[in-house]
Amino acid sequence: MSSVFSVRSGARKGRIRLAWLLAAAVVTAAVVPATLHLRSAGAANYPGPGAVSGNIAVHDPTMVKGPDGTYLMAATAPGIALRTSTDRTKFTYTGLAFPNGASWTDEYTGQSNANLWAPDLSYRNGKFYLYYSASSFGKNKSAIFLATSTTGKPGSWTNQGKIYSTTTSSNHNAIDPNLIVDRQGKWWLSLGSFWTGIKMIELNPTTGKRISSSSTVHSLASRTGSTAIEAPAIIYHAGYYYLFTSWDNCCKGKDSTYKIMVGRSKTITGPYKDRPGKLLTAGGGTQILGTHGSIVGPGGQSLIQDGDGDVLVYHYYDGADNGVAKLGINRLTWDSSNWPVVS
Repeated sequence: MSSVFSVRSGARKGRIRLAWLLAAAVVTAAVVPATLHLRSAGAANYPGPGAVSGNIAVHDPTMVKGPDGTYLMAATAPGIALRTSTDRTKFTYTGLAFPNGASWTDEYTGQSNANLWAPDLSYRNGKFYLYYSASSFGKNKSAIFLATSTTGKPGSWTNQGKIYSTTTSSNHNAIDPNLIVDRQGKWWLSLGSFWTGIKMIELNPTTGKRISSSSTVHSLASRTGSTAIEAPAIIYHAGYYYLFTSWDNCCKGKDSTYKIMVGRSKTITGPYKDRPGKLLTAGGGTQILGTHGSIVGPGGQSLIQDGDGDVLVYHYYDGADNGVAKLGINRLTWDSSNWPVVS
């Protein structure tokens, strides 16, 4: 989502309690105050989330704009929870990607109708692609699966099978997938949580699956002195690929310590470096968002490059509302050195 999952024990994906995930399907939350000012990169005075409303009790959100201009959001839940928005502000819960469960994941979750973690949405080749992970808390016997749909509607998703898996003897974890297509048109999936950090594999753009079972597993980022790094998300901007990750502990409500870090590379497989130039594989990372005021533990991020600019999508815990996990959306701007700034 060693100290790998003793530290993991409160962190990520063990994750979110089923009760509030099910409640998220019927809860409508109040508007979160927005701030519009900019800050310099690295400053501690972070802006608040932009104003969102409707059904915003989410975890690990990912969002894409469909061909009709409607935004589709997916989030961690049994069956993967789906929401839509016409304006990227008001969100409506529409149902589950797999309303009848996903029995093919039971081997990895250890139970029927368990949480499916950290989905990744994109729209390519005339259809929606949904990568998601199946695991059980504290285990690295995990797998990433793919489903596709031409409409994105609940119940319309076709299981395309397993993309990548890890076992109890693996040195990393097959969760938290994120698809990116590089400037040459190659498809890549970043993944990983704890253990030895963030990895990347190449995909076949025709099938959306791993290009070869023996293809290289690239290491993108890891931490020294801690294994708490996960949730990779990559975008391209101004000649660089930017790798965003979440550090520290998720899923503890008001006690969560998640924060969002970033590094960049000229090539998709690295080496990624932070702003001062430290390698992300050596523990480097530049913080762009962390706890501030009642906004606790922001992370589990994804990114969308929309018509009006780049957008950061994440969850945080509302310290003013008993630590409920909520949707955060902010614009992502770029400073004069082409480093991202949450605004």
